[in-house]
Amino acid sequence: MNLMLTLFTNATLASLLILIAFWLPQSYAYAEKVTPYECGFDPMGSARLPFSMKFFLVAITFLLFDLEIALLLPLPWAIQATNLNLVLFMALALITLLALSLAYEWIQKGLEWVE
Repeated sequence: MNLMLTLFTNATLASLLILIAFWLPQSYAYAEKVTPYECGFDPMGSARLPFSMKFFLVAITFLLFDLEIALLLPLPWAIQATNLNLVLFMALALITLLALSLAYEWIQKGLEWVE
C-alpha cells in the first residue's frame, strides 16, 4: 500500500511540475537583456570569452579526488563492522587508488597550470 501511494505521489508531482513548466510564460531574450552588465556602464570588451580547457580538466580532477575522499568519510563508523579485515582492505585499496591517480596526474603534468 505504501509503495503504491509513494509511486502515485511521485508520478503526480512529476506530472504537475512538467505541466507548470510547460504553461509558464517563456522569457524572450532581446538585445538589451543578453548584453553583459558591468555596474551600469557599457562593457569594454566581449564578456563571452572562452575559458581555458586546463581549468576544466583541473576542476574535473578535483571532483574525482573529492569523490574518493567522500567515500572514505564513513570509515570510522565502518570500523565497527564484524569483518574488520575487509573494511581495512577496501579502505587501503581506495587510498592506493587515490595515490596512484595523483601520481599519474602528476607524471602526465595534469596539475600544471602553464599553457
